[in-house]
Amino acid sequence: MNNGKPILALETSERICGVCLYFDEEKYFEFSISLKNAHSEVIFDLVDKVLHSAGTGINEVGCIAVSAGPGSFTGLRIGMSTAKGLAFGASLPIVAVPTFEAMAFQLKDFLIEGTEFIIANKVNAEEAYFARFQIKSNNYIFADDLSIINREKLEKQSKNALIFGNSANVESNKAEFSFTAPSAKYIAKWCEKFGSDLLTFDYDFLEPNYLKNFIIKGMRK
Repeated sequence: MNNGKPILALETSERICGVCLYFDEEKYFEFSISLKNAHSEVIFDLVDKVLHSAGTGINEVGCIAVSAGPGSFTGLRIGMSTAKGLAFGASLPIVAVPTFEAMAFQLKDFLIEGTEFIIANKVNAEEAYFARFQIKSNNYIFADDLSIINREKLEKQSKNALIFGNSANVESNKAEFSFTAPSAKYIAKWCEKFGSDLLTFDYDFLEPNYLKNFIIKGMRK
């Protein structure tokens, strides 16, 4: 997907809030901040910052790419609502980027051909979002589909494996670096490579991929 216009990418699925205005691999503007529960306070400032740094306006953007989950319920809602607001105001299409696939797409630049690895991010204390990938032909393929598994099963699945994500602190983890969410740049890069068929102006039908239903907690009597 390349119409000569930059992609504005938003990443809010975990603790880091990131924004990238991506023209190509040689020209992009990216800012991020790691501050718990502050995505709603900083995301528009980051958008303004990348646009100002590039000397461009929102109307010169080609599309908006947003990290669509799974991940933090609150973070995903903030990212999606921000994308919809920006897109509606400038009549731009949105691409909902699958977060774990963007992570795998980023990891393929650091792992060798044939490597299998797991991405596991916490749902809660007992469960994790889970997927297994393999690097193939300078890309990634699914080895196990995205699902939610319990801690015990994660321990078994992860034995002697490369594990990335915030549930990666199992004893047998072989990963040499920590990685819990894709950068906003790679949200844009995934969109550039795979997003052509996902462009949509139907904002009302766009929702994050929570994988797990909300649990609304009320006061106990």
